[in-house]
Amino acid sequence: MTQGTSTSRPAVVHVSQPVDGGVAAVVEALATDQAARGWDVHVATGSAGRLPERLVDRPVSVHRWEATRSPGRSTPGEIVRLATLLRTVRPDVVHLHSSKAGLAGRLAVRGRAVPTIFQPHLWSFEADDGAAARPALLWERLAARWADAIVCVSSDECLQGVRAGIDGRLVVVPNGVDTDRIRPGDRDLARREVGIPDGPLAVCVARLSPLKGHDYLLRAWPAVLRDVPGARLAIVGAGPLREELFAEHPIASDPSVLWIGDSPNPCLYMCAADVVVAPSRAEGMALVPLEAMASGRALVAFAGGGMRESIGDAGAVLDVGDLAGLAREITARLRDGELAAREGRLGRARAVSRFDTRRVADDMAALVTELVGRR
Repeated sequence: MTQGTSTSRPAVVHVSQPVDGGVAAVVEALATDQAARGWDVHVATGSAGRLPERLVDRPVSVHRWEATRSPGRSTPGEIVRLATLLRTVRPDVVHLHSSKAGLAGRLAVRGRAVPTIFQPHLWSFEADDGAAARPALLWERLAARWADAIVCVSSDECLQGVRAGIDGRLVVVPNGVDTDRIRPGDRDLARREVGIPDGPLAVCVARLSPLKGHDYLLRAWPAVLRDVPGARLAIVGAGPLREELFAEHPIASDPSVLWIGDSPNPCLYMCAADVVVAPSRAEGMALVPLEAMASGRALVAFAGGGMRESIGDAGAVLDVGDLAGLAREITARLRDGELAAREGRLGRARAVSRFDTRRVADDMAALVTELVGRR
């Protein structure tokens, strides 16, 4: 594989198995920014989902690369197809997003021909549990040699990698949000738009998957209802866990719990909220808290990786699994509008000063330029 463009217009290939959710949003933002810089930007991803749909009208070349979320029988074929694509494009830098792209991409390139960035967006050994965690950890230790830079989205994620024995160049580039596009909005108007009546409202925006901690939230919700009888909980997102949540948590069927499903504009629900809840077990650095802060809303979250770094004094961050604390802090913000409003203002200022997407894009562009220049 021979690089085919000049350093003034580097060719970058972003590879992403997730086509929806936070990872897809990060890839979209980076690809769009780099194309605006005049770079030759390519994205290899699945054929369906938010990511390919959102890039259709952008000056970005989108390549079909179908892959499953987890390793399996299809993985060798995925590696071969990705290696073929990279030989065709001849990029100056390959940027691998999340664990599956990190697996296939590093095996396809193996550090031989093109500078490689790996961005876990949550270490694979953190996402896996049980018997799968140990092999994932051993793989990450081995594969670190095939990445010129490993981009961690929070200091927590970087520290976790160091403690796990990941011997490579770990660079922290936090996630970011477009604070011009995502702004505080009128709560009453937002509620009318989404069809939620007036009254205390907590909102959780996340894919319905085990790591996102919806089970924790449903277990804490009855205690919130006891103290705030008219409260509602809007759960925005879809995923494989819905049936299990209904089967194991009777409160899921309560009229106070609103199952919204996927929304093209989840930030509208955040604007409608008195408090946004992020009860994740583990994260790299979740986008939802950053979006909630940009929307000027208070947060209650578990410290599932990067949360304390993200939220600061813009809400409450609790130890993972502290259900009593979760209920208590949600209740406090549903009852005390001044507390929620004050934290919302602090969050907005924090999002603008620390997590605006332009700063993130500049940091990533500097890293890519450095790697291209070194080669």
